[in-house]
Amino acid sequence: MGRLAALRTQVIACRRCPRLVRYREAVAATPPRRFAGETYWARPVPSLGPVSARLLVVGLAPAAHGGNRTGRMFTGDAAGGSGDWVARVLHAHGFASRPVSERRGDGFRLVDACITAALRCVPPDNRPSTPELARCAPYLEAELRLLDRVRVVVALGRIAFDAYLRAVARRGVMLPRPRPHFAHGARYRLGAVTLLATYHPSRQNTQTGRLTWPMFEAVFAEARQRLST
Repeated sequence: MGRLAALRTQVIACRRCPRLVRYREAVAATPPRRFAGETYWARPVPSLGPVSARLLVVGLAPAAHGGNRTGRMFTGDAAGGSGDWVARVLHAHGFASRPVSERRGDGFRLVDACITAALRCVPPDNRPSTPELARCAPYLEAELRLLDRVRVVVALGRIAFDAYLRAVARRGVMLPRPRPHFAHGARYRLGAVTLLATYHPSRQNTQTGRLTWPMFEAVFAEARQRLST
């Protein structure tokens, strides 16, 4: 077993946050009608993608009936949800084998990309606490040590953006002054890595027009361009 696979096995077994353990299991015990009869993953969701990836996508956390159900990052949430947007944009720029990610074993595969998150368990109301993020942070830091070919990071939302900055700072990377500020379309050079920021493709953001498809797609177009030069 490789070191990244071993780390993912460690993540799956984690029970560090009692509130999150209770919530992820409660969600699985009372699924909505559309998922009745399915066996939920109901464990921490590991990162996805090869250790050789040059693109790293950092999200917030698994969705209650997405990753918490399927066991795969950005997979299987409601139609038009963040999972659909992420799969579609990755495929559009050559980072995924197909434009839809529905369940483990469906043929979806990342190409030169890895997906991870600031938090590995679904939090109530999508609002993790500061201590929960801190307890999960060592997993992201360990992934960054192993994913040593990453050259572009796309942070989906402010929480992911801040989690990534904290992780690289703890690894000794000197952050620019003033400290990088989250904004859609922001870009920062952090050593050998370029950090790109986008609003999270949550239904709240996409249905209100705060984040449009052209806005989202442009960030990944830039990621591809930077990896091609």
